[in-house]
Amino acid sequence: MQRFVPVRRLLSETKYSLRRQQRCFSQVAQNEVDNNDGFLPKMPSFDYSPPPYTGPSADEILSKRKEYLSPAMFTLYSKPLNIVDGRMQYLFDDKGRRYVDAFGGIATVCCGHCHPDVVEAIVNQTKRLQHSTILYLNHAIADFAEALANKLPGNLKVVFFTNSGTEANELAMMIARLYTGCHDMISLRNAYHGNASGTMGATAQSIWKFNVIQSGVHHAVNPDPYRGVFGSDGEKYARDVQDLIQFGTSGNIAGFISEAIQGVGGIIELAPGYLPAVYSTIRKAGGLCIADEVQAGFGRTGSHFWGFENQGVVPDIVTMAKGIGNGIPLGAVVTTPEIAAVLTRRSYFNTFGGNPVCTAAGLAVLKVIEKEKLQENAFVVGTYLKERLTALKDKYDLIGDVRGRGLMLGVELVTDQKLKTPAKLETLHIMDQLKETGVLVGKGGIYGNVFRITPPLCFTKEDADFLVDAMDYTMAKM
Repeated sequence: MQRFVPVRRLLSETKYSLRRQQRCFSQVAQNEVDNNDGFLPKMPSFDYSPPPYTGPSADEILSKRKEYLSPAMFTLYSKPLNIVDGRMQYLFDDKGRRYVDAFGGIATVCCGHCHPDVVEAIVNQTKRLQHSTILYLNHAIADFAEALANKLPGNLKVVFFTNSGTEANELAMMIARLYTGCHDMISLRNAYHGNASGTMGATAQSIWKFNVIQSGVHHAVNPDPYRGVFGSDGEKYARDVQDLIQFGTSGNIAGFISEAIQGVGGIIELAPGYLPAVYSTIRKAGGLCIADEVQAGFGRTGSHFWGFENQGVVPDIVTMAKGIGNGIPLGAVVTTPEIAAVLTRRSYFNTFGGNPVCTAAGLAVLKVIEKEKLQENAFVVGTYLKERLTALKDKYDLIGDVRGRGLMLGVELVTDQKLKTPAKLETLHIMDQLKETGVLVGKGGIYGNVFRITPPLCFTKEDADFLVDAMDYTMAKM
């Protein structure tokens, strides 16, 4: 196994800042790309070249962002990318350079960028009717609701459309509170469920929480097989949920919300056996079980269409977004007829939820996933990619863990295997270098030291090889 010199020590010894070091490495990497000297892995061939870009430069766009957009909107990389074109699993910058998109717009692009079937559905519907209101009849929303309900188990067949995952989770939590007559919810530490008032309460990472009122949510110990106190014993973690109910509530609760694989939290798959034990406890306390499928749904895990199916449970409410529309702003809450009826107690409305263009896109996405066997591809390619990443872990001490399912994978970097010390600076450095070789990955986890690999589900084994070879090449130079 190859040892490495931590970036921190390198910075101290050379008295150069990380930013300057990254610029130097970027210049070297770019020269090697330009020289095509054979040391860098070769990107898979692809039969598409974007038209010449004639828009404003990256510097001009960045200047406008700083002047007119919220300062909360951050960018990745020491030199932000100006992405102007996309096709399937590839993105193109303003210079025409192609990148393997291993982030998928944060697990959002499932069919592939600008998939012709999805684009056609959007264009055709836009030409005919862009928007009216759900107060009138239109077949697009009804057709998609039927198709979506048919992908879910049990009696989960009533759909309410939203515009995002945050909206979907907000609505699901409100439904649970209305249905049970209780206010207390249980979420997991390290969870991320959105950034509105209710979902911020369910979120349990300080970086995503503002100092505003967030009432009624209790956070259970996270069943993290890598860093958790009980390893992969899901049932032991589940006991904390019973303790929270017994000591922190009246004994009756509104519900429990969780992802099966935490996305923003660093691609953490919940310990085996956790959800069956917790769902049983929640239901005994009168609560509803909410599955947040915003990132793991729509075949991304490969083995199943929904992430919760990997734990053998059936929730009472399922929320979804991101992959549901392949990039179109679309979300949904699906539940049973009995539970859905609580919204009739008052008027509840969403102006854009169920928009005909968005729902036409959603139906096209379902058809593409089925026609092109994208769930199967996620399983086959994802399994292969995970095996290759695991082999890379055996080569470098810097890789502490490789985890996830299908095409929802995480690579956690640490400077000490035993102490599991987060390698924050090294993560930033490698991300920048991967970009220079033509690979785009995401970053997550409470410490910001986990690569989030969530590409479009049309990702190939050749793309997987290029990703791993690029990572190997970058880490070998450290």
